[in-house]
Amino acid sequence: MAWSVWHYSYSMKKYSIPLIMNRRHCLSALSAACLTLAVGTAWASDEAPDVFVKRITNDTLEIIKADKALRNGDIGKIMQLVDDKLMPHVNFRRMTSLATGPAWRKATPEQQGRLQSEFKTLLIRTYAGALSQVSDQVVVVKPLRSGQEDKNLVVNTEIRGKGDPIQLDYRLEKTPGQGEGWMIFDLNVLGVWLIENYRTQFTKEINAGGIDALIASLVARNKTNAKST
Repeated sequence: MAWSVWHYSYSMKKYSIPLIMNRRHCLSALSAACLTLAVGTAWASDEAPDVFVKRITNDTLEIIKADKALRNGDIGKIMQLVDDKLMPHVNFRRMTSLATGPAWRKATPEQQGRLQSEFKTLLIRTYAGALSQVSDQVVVVKPLRSGQEDKNLVVNTEIRGKGDPIQLDYRLEKTPGQGEGWMIFDLNVLGVWLIENYRTQFTKEINAGGIDALIASLVARNKTNAKST
């Protein structure tokens, strides 16, 4: 297999994650990430995190197999699936604040709300695009490492299908209260954590023009992506 440094664009040319992989390999990884995440059933508060990841993987596979439009890549329906099934399992406020860095604490509540909304829109479209590439991938959940804290716990998985296996890890937190369960706030594909990558790119925007410049950039990118759908 020919290997090269290829930028998988999360939003056209901006906000991309550099990965040492070819296009097919990267899409397979992100598609499988969606398989692992995009399901909205309730779970028990005492469910082990690796069991949670394994269960929702199987549930999502069944959803896709049963829906011809999803299998055929209907982007509108896929975006709705991601919004309905994935987003309730993501701590978007924590994800956005971590990606923004120290500037998050200096932002006004209105700026924080706008930034979180635009970042969510960006990721919904990103995951929808990856989910449209789902084919025959299988997610293998690895044994949970002992000694981890509930506020920063990593579940390691491996994506198996055509080509070499792909590392895919999830950073989870246990939400407070009974019956809440686990929430996802970061994703690692082949050694690259999503939050770390976005923070580097967001910092450049903030340094150049502040929080408002970052928000404006995300708004423009989301509008461009919507037109291209």
